[in-house]
Amino acid sequence: MRHLEPLSTKLRLRCPVSKLAAYAACYPLEVDADVEIGVAPEARRRGFLSKPQFLRLAGWKTPRSRPRCEKNDAAFVEEVTRNVLASRNERFKIESLRLLQGVDWPTASVILHFCDEQPYPVLDVRALWSVGVPRPRYGFEFWSDYVAFTRALAAKARLSMRTLDRALWQYSKEKQA
Repeated sequence: MRHLEPLSTKLRLRCPVSKLAAYAACYPLEVDADVEIGVAPEARRRGFLSKPQFLRLAGWKTPRSRPRCEKNDAAFVEEVTRNVLASRNERFKIESLRLLQGVDWPTASVILHFCDEQPYPVLDVRALWSVGVPRPRYGFEFWSDYVAFTRALAAKARLSMRTLDRALWQYSKEKQA
């Protein structure tokens, strides 16, 4: 059985850390306004998402999932998100969100990114490309390594996780062929 190298040793930022703020500044802020201003603060204050808030966040990530997301009962959305946002267990948080219909790793990451008090990255093909992951295979180990990598990168660059996410997305948009 061969030993697999940890993901964190394979993550490599494709641009200089010093350029991240400049890339983030080019990101179109209006894309985030609804969820960043209209959903996230209230969800953090109350400690859960209502079904309409959940649908807005899921739609921000991928409108294609809306029909599946709409199948979730409002009480179930509230119960799952209340427990997730109150938990300190990383695995419980990300995997419990996946109990919601229409939610897989990327959408679960969006909920944590915008609503949790801790900094979490968004799993997005653009951002992942910017750190050298062209075809992600999602799972908890991947998630855990990516969270650790982006938290360290945000600290090194002295950026919030939201700003780092914008920078990674924008870098890919500008540079990926």
